Amino acid sequence: MPSKSRGADALVASLSAAKVRRIFALSGNHVMPVFDAAIDAGIELIHVRHEAAAVHMADAWARLTGEAGAALVTGGPGHANAVGALYTAAMAESPVVLLSGHAPHDEMGRGAFQEMRQADIAAPLCKSSWTCRAAAEVALDVEKAISIAKGGRPGPVHVSLPTDVLEGLTTDESGRARPENDLRQVDRLPAAELDPAPIMERLKKAHRPLILCGPAAGTKRGRERLRVLEVAMGVPAVCMESPRGVADPSLGAFAQMLARADCILLLGKRLDFTLKFGRAPALAADCVFIQLDADDEEIARTRHAVGGRLAHSATVPLFEALQVLSDHALRSSSAKSSWYDEVRSAIDFRPAEWEKAVSTLPGRLHPVQALRPLQALLDAHPDSVFVCDGGEFGQWAQACLRAPHRVINGVAGAIGPGLPFAVAARLAKPHAPVIAAMGDGTFGFHAAEIDTAVRYALPFIAVVGNDARWNAEHQIQLRAYGAERAIGTDLLPSRYDDVSKGFGGYGERVTDPGQLLAAARRGVDSGLPAVLNVAIEGMAAPDVKQ
Repeated sequence: MPSKSRGADALVASLSAAKVRRIFALSGNHVMPVFDAAIDAGIELIHVRHEAAAVHMADAWARLTGEAGAALVTGGPGHANAVGALYTAAMAESPVVLLSGHAPHDEMGRGAFQEMRQADIAAPLCKSSWTCRAAAEVALDVEKAISIAKGGRPGPVHVSLPTDVLEGLTTDESGRARPENDLRQVDRLPAAELDPAPIMERLKKAHRPLILCGPAAGTKRGRERLRVLEVAMGVPAVCMESPRGVADPSLGAFAQMLARADCILLLGKRLDFTLKFGRAPALAADCVFIQLDADDEEIARTRHAVGGRLAHSATVPLFEALQVLSDHALRSSSAKSSWYDEVRSAIDFRPAEWEKAVSTLPGRLHPVQALRPLQALLDAHPDSVFVCDGGEFGQWAQACLRAPHRVINGVAGAIGPGLPFAVAARLAKPHAPVIAAMGDGTFGFHAAEIDTAVRYALPFIAVVGNDARWNAEHQIQLRAYGAERAIGTDLLPSRYDDVSKGFGGYGERVTDPGQLLAAARRGVDSGLPAVLNVAIEGMAAPDVKQ
């Protein structure tokens, strides 16, 4: 006779079968059965200090490993706390599965404890969102959630798990996840047959072609595959994942090249605000487009924006398209042009005056002085991780630093995930340097995750650019209203290094540019999560032009 187990046991068995090794979680009444079941399943729970941080960690884990990131929170207010972080994951095209506890089915509509329409609340920020109906459906719901999250254009999925589902009994046959080799290929969706020949032909005939990719190609794996295509075709291929869009400082003077392009292949890249919706003068009025995208809706939106200038399109997932195009390009001969060299030179360009950049204020560093020395640490390992979060300081950081792995707050433009990102990065890359650059405003969102990093012995370096203000908004006020009407953006010059020490981490205040790298090395040697509280001059984000 089949043995019986709980829905919670089926849940963790299904996650284990899908190779989910860790769950980022915050405890609560509704999810205690999952905590109990995880012990026997051998799945590690990383217990955090805020539900949004659990989602941010799952997001960073997914980007760095290519696996689905799993976050587990309790229902009601716990779920509500987590939902906001889904937007950052969605815009980063990161495969995250949010599992939320939920009031029991048999109490719904009767004023149950923390009763909430959770699936409806999460739905606008997810690819799919639903409430599990029965213990017998838990395993297949988890499999379905992972499949949806990783398929097509990756993104977050939410499943609510009522307590009577988690505690309810199910037979092994109905509740057990399918064997690994029976799981669907979760990183693929059925796609139209893609004929690369007309795409290649149009790009070859163009004088100034570009290939643009969205955030899903911003991972190390994605950039490596994009580089293969770029070299094989001799066409510049660029990943865009910044809310600054064409003004992304990490792309140097690329905006000047983009405005001259005569043919653009949108390869999993939305024609959205980051490309000024395809309008002149950001893009040439006669520029022709090709689009390969996992979503029919995105192709329709592009056609609406540019009309007949969308010369060719197909519905196909990013990595499948990359593979087909690369295979075709490698079989034919393509040479780099002067245009290719011009674009690459523009992306690499940084103003010569940065070499001599100094602060005009005593006891403070220019952002370049606070950041560039850290490149030595990132260059020390082939798997190093650069985490970036924040407004103006974050833009300086993206312009100044590079690493094999890059995790930024992304197209969402939200701030706050930097410390959770760094915690997950250390777990994903246990032997590589992890350097997180963030503004003082963003540090305040999840400062308590230093406690998480200390509890789990997860060291990293967090460089906090402290200009004692919400500087991005302050710069907007200066431009739009003038200094005399700047209001509501000042902060205290707080000792964030002491905050780190209070949680058991390492902290050091830096006011001398000559001490920045030495302080970072001391932080590394401490073996603790380390916060360098760097006094900086609040400056507008760099506007890089040749």
